[in-house]
Amino acid sequence: MAVTFALYAAIWLGFSNPAFAGLAAFFAVQPSIHKSFIAIKDQIQGNTLSAVLAIIFVLAFGHEPFVIGVVVMLVIAIHIKFNKEAIIPLAVVTAVIIMGSPTDEFIELATKRFLLIMLGVFAAFLVNLIFLRPKHENSLYHKITSTNEQIIQWIRLITRHEADYKTLKKDLGKLQESITKIENLFQLYKEERNYFRKNEHPRLRKVVLFRHMMDSSKKGLTILESLSKYENVIHQFPEEMQELIRSQLDYLTNYHERILLKYMGKVRSHSAEDIYEEVGTGKQQLTELFLDFHDNNEIDRNEWIHFFPVIAQIIEYSEELEKLDRRVNSFFKYHTDENEVSVKEKEL
Repeated sequence: MAVTFALYAAIWLGFSNPAFAGLAAFFAVQPSIHKSFIAIKDQIQGNTLSAVLAIIFVLAFGHEPFVIGVVVMLVIAIHIKFNKEAIIPLAVVTAVIIMGSPTDEFIELATKRFLLIMLGVFAAFLVNLIFLRPKHENSLYHKITSTNEQIIQWIRLITRHEADYKTLKKDLGKLQESITKIENLFQLYKEERNYFRKNEHPRLRKVVLFRHMMDSSKKGLTILESLSKYENVIHQFPEEMQELIRSQLDYLTNYHERILLKYMGKVRSHSAEDIYEEVGTGKQQLTELFLDFHDNNEIDRNEWIHFFPVIAQIIEYSEELEKLDRRVNSFFKYHTDENEVSVKEKEL
């Protein structure tokens, strides 16, 4: 859309090479409105610098390929020096386009091409601002839930000794990539700004809530990786210990799913304190039984030491879920006239 808008604007204004505006718009599009506001200032400065260097070098040394190469290296070096690497591609394009102008009436043609580049930059900014407002909340929620579903499925399979480990190994790599994508989406969502103060406070509350959603999924993945690593150790545990680990993880993963569904308004409210008490009881039972088996020498000491961090991770997971649940409950209990869920159902 930005490229199309830039091309039409260039044609309407009577420029002879509208493709340059479309090219600039392509390089100038940003993934968020906040980044657009930051980028347009840098792009104006960077493109102006590139244009000035290009004009000076052409007037002084001509427009031979060697001269163009020197200017490109200077443009890159200057932008790296000032930590503006993101705008290097467009700045280089600006220099090359201007230096490729014929020598006759060079200043006039260089000015027109620079204006075409800036037209593309402003076209991309306007499209970002008006037409393509990003929906990071929607994308972030669905990415978290889909990743979480896969993590939970594998945890349930491992605790029942039904997992295929070749497939699990492949999926663990994919899940790590999914978590990275979630972190990148969260960063974009966090960086977004609502320039009306009335709407900014509810958005900031949701930023905190989504951070806990993300952290909970990361804790779940950590447990999955540890269970995969120590699956043989679990096999050696007494049946009572295996059953308690399985039931505790079943409860926590179900709890995790309910919290995410609660954010979408799909789960009826239950007594929060009763749930927190159940979570606390589960943690206590798990740690006490694990310690009892050690004290009674029912678990090999080395196996106990190796598996102890996994027990700690399960406890941390339960505590993170409790924090998330409290955030969701607080979100819907307070500031109800301001808080709004901006997530749409995924199409079946």
